[in-house]
Amino acid sequence: MKDIDEQHVGEPGLVILDITAADEETLRKVMDGLQQRWATSAVTPVWRTPGEPGVKARVHADIRRRHSQR
Repeated sequence: MKDIDEQHVGEPGLVILDITAADEETLRKVMDGLQQRWATSAVTPVWRTPGEPGVKARVHADIRRRHSQR
């Protein structure tokens, strides 16, 4: 996973969320819900950390902007 730098959180309203869930289906449902609420990056590749439970992914979000319906 890439490090978080100042560009990612350089102003109020920009966030990075690392999500951990029991399985990929649950993780994707959470990420889809976030994408429907705010302007977000695409779902990152899902990864597992050896020795830790669950699967993980990261999303970048701008909570100042609502998701735009296409």
